[in-house]
Amino acid sequence: MKSEHSVQNRSAQPRLLLTAISLAVLALANQASAQNAEDANMTRVEVTGSSIKRVANEESLPVTTLKAEDLVKQGMTTLADFMMALPQSASLAPSNAGSGTNINLRGLGVNRTLVLLNGRRLANEAIADGYANLDVIPLSAVARVEVLRDGASSIYGSDAIGGVVNFITKTQFDGAQITAQAVQPEKKGGGDEQRLTATWGKGNLERDGWSFYATIDAHQRSRLAASDRAYLSSADVLTALGRPPTLGTGGNATPANFTTPTNKTAQNPYAGKCLAPYSIVGQKGTCVLDANEYGSALYSNEQVTFYTRGAYKLSEDHTISIDYSRGEEYILGTKNPTNALAVSGQQPILPSTSKWYPGNSGGVPAVAGLNGAPLTVTWAVADGGLATTKDRQLNQRIAVTDEGVLAGWDYKAGLVVGISDRDNYYYSGYYKGQGLIDGLKNGQLNPFGLQDAAGKAYLDSISVNGAKNRTSKSTFTGVDATASRALMDLPGGSLAMAVGVDLHRDTTEDTKLPITGEVTYANSSPSHGEGQRNVAAIFAEVNAPVTKSLELNAAVRDDHFSDFGNTINPKISFRWEAAKQLMFRGSANTGFRAPTLFDAYGYRLPGATGLTSAKWDDPVLCPGGTPGVAGTGTALPGYVSSAVCNVQLPKQTGSNSGLKPEKSKGFTLGVVMEPVKNSMISLDYWNIKMKDMLANLPEQVYFLDPVKYASYFVRNADGTINYINNTIMNLGGQRAAGVDVSGSYAFPKTAYGDFKIFLDGTYLTQFDNQLYDGSPFVSNIGQFGLASNGTTSSFPIITFRWKHTLRLNWAAGNWNSTLTQNYNSKYTDQNLVAKQYWRDINSYKLWNLTTTYSGFKNIQVTAGITNLFNAPPPATNSSLYSYGYLSSAASPIGRAYNIRATYNF
Repeated sequence: MKSEHSVQNRSAQPRLLLTAISLAVLALANQASAQNAEDANMTRVEVTGSSIKRVANEESLPVTTLKAEDLVKQGMTTLADFMMALPQSASLAPSNAGSGTNINLRGLGVNRTLVLLNGRRLANEAIADGYANLDVIPLSAVARVEVLRDGASSIYGSDAIGGVVNFITKTQFDGAQITAQAVQPEKKGGGDEQRLTATWGKGNLERDGWSFYATIDAHQRSRLAASDRAYLSSADVLTALGRPPTLGTGGNATPANFTTPTNKTAQNPYAGKCLAPYSIVGQKGTCVLDANEYGSALYSNEQVTFYTRGAYKLSEDHTISIDYSRGEEYILGTKNPTNALAVSGQQPILPSTSKWYPGNSGGVPAVAGLNGAPLTVTWAVADGGLATTKDRQLNQRIAVTDEGVLAGWDYKAGLVVGISDRDNYYYSGYYKGQGLIDGLKNGQLNPFGLQDAAGKAYLDSISVNGAKNRTSKSTFTGVDATASRALMDLPGGSLAMAVGVDLHRDTTEDTKLPITGEVTYANSSPSHGEGQRNVAAIFAEVNAPVTKSLELNAAVRDDHFSDFGNTINPKISFRWEAAKQLMFRGSANTGFRAPTLFDAYGYRLPGATGLTSAKWDDPVLCPGGTPGVAGTGTALPGYVSSAVCNVQLPKQTGSNSGLKPEKSKGFTLGVVMEPVKNSMISLDYWNIKMKDMLANLPEQVYFLDPVKYASYFVRNADGTINYINNTIMNLGGQRAAGVDVSGSYAFPKTAYGDFKIFLDGTYLTQFDNQLYDGSPFVSNIGQFGLASNGTTSSFPIITFRWKHTLRLNWAAGNWNSTLTQNYNSKYTDQNLVAKQYWRDINSYKLWNLTTTYSGFKNIQVTAGITNLFNAPPPATNSSLYSYGYLSSAASPIGRAYNIRATYNF
């Protein structure tokens, strides 16, 4: 049985992988690494990236390891904090994503990062079914996180092109513990967090032959309204960025604007006297929504996770364990109030018979020139407040594992069943579109103000609050087995091999319910998509210590996909210890990723499924402007400017049955040094090339060259855009390369305590994207390029030239303090604005300080400050970011205070 000490050291040992991507040879070359690998008293353990067990003091591939206590010391409250601080990650900051938190190693896309729990897959997030939602992983059960930084794993799957993130839970816990934590932003408003965890366990596997523990973790974050941080996107700030707020003419508002059959210029009966706080005065006496009243910088979020594990030692050589995890998350998503929109060709019409017609008995001011003609209104239904959805995700997994020694082989066999459910509800503020049309026609609804009692009652009758509108489910069922053993003695040690088999089935089902067709404001339609896939794989790995200083490793994986055929992906790697203070390592691999079940078999509707994330000018109906710069064109005669200029346009997303798999090649080369005692420096160059990349075209591509992409604009008979085709497709290639830099140094002991410094960084040398085979590659390093987050988000992938985490730790007696800097280098802004406003986004430096005191009996207290110097998120002139700052890479919360207390019973 593994001791607790050996489990902790597992992260330091060789990870010579059976990975179709192996890499580099690792770290830390000090005296400890010279211990005899054949010492029979040393515990042998398995590490992320290899199926071969080896002694715990060996080193191997570049694996970043972070223990649970390190998360606390760095002031992290969620796995999202870890994801954002990781230099190898180009992940989106926790924001308004309904899919939760995901991780994007190397910026290659969340679908190319494999997330594991104890070395095995989870069921993916239910809609996209291509990646795991980290929010459902039980944080209180995690002992450490291991990040295998080279990809295309021969053990876990050749789709791990970007790398592997393995969350490893505690093996046992004896006692009881409760932890409470609170995060309070300095500035008033939302964004505060609370966490409560409780853990109880009994038994010790080595002492008693059995163990059991369970833990529950509850966390919540309140909504942060845009108005809580209005200064970030104030008119002065946006103007300085070249994005001065343009108050449109017309558009949906309360009071509504209107046009007549003969006058297409928007008007408002309350010209210059719009209804606060719902609307403000726009151009030409119209009203427009007040974005600061309705916008959300961060959605509210609740998570409850549970984990339990029991283990029983059948004999000295055989142990069986069962673990069960349950993660549930609620996200309340908000948008502007429901708009009255056309239904089946019926426009929102207010007839002259309505008492709310200007000049009639309802009190709406008369408007000169009206002759009783019906009014087409553009109305936002302010009475319902924010249109809010409730997104519920539930991820459950049970794993049964048998491991031990059989006939001289170290073996492990397991069964995993995972189920991921996701349901979406209309939570508040949504109404049936036909009901709004009818309510205007029969005079019950007032588009020019808040409703009277009869109007409120009518709105209640057409409300869909609480109704489920979408249900999705993905499953993962798999069995696996690996076995490894030493075969013969070589000059450097034992020649070892591992063999394994992996059989699993993935399914997905996604249904937009019929009610979506009735709620026109949601821009959705009933649909259904489903798919399934069986994967059978065998793999083998051989590790050969040719000499005491040279070790070679080779692995190969053969996968058979029931829908995309067979693929064989090898990996080779080496490790050469040139001296006790100098080691070289390297690897080469290939990868293969089939389209996700959603990409290939999800819904595909004939029309629009949503709106563009940014505002654009219709290149045909609002011509004459600067390509890609919204608001510079002029509407053609007969078209309403607010409908075709500087507006979010309809687009179609969804699956594509004609996709083909993408393939990759990668290699790494690294060196690890100990230049002085108690220090370590590692440099690892990595290089990944992909072809037939599966992605969505970035929005700006369509509008920077609308002639070339004219076929992607599908138009109605009247010339207006029905939708822009933005479905998933095979693009060209992607090339990424860089250098990972790690270093640590323990200062000589002093009377004032022990000081240690750590650096973990990544320098990008290449990140190029190609829109289609044969087209030019465009760099994305430090600038907006052609890399898109695809089905995950409409935000572009942000690839900083240099990103690092720097930590200074001090420990003395019962005190332990950590000062952390998370750094992103500067970025060239998108600059689709007037040339005088072209700019760079400054580097972003976030400092966190935490201090832990453990001198109280049974109590440990940690206090800290997040964003110590109150650094604002980087400002951007990209219209993809509606609030004027880089919300996909930084938090708008500002300085916050963190307190955490743990009591051990």
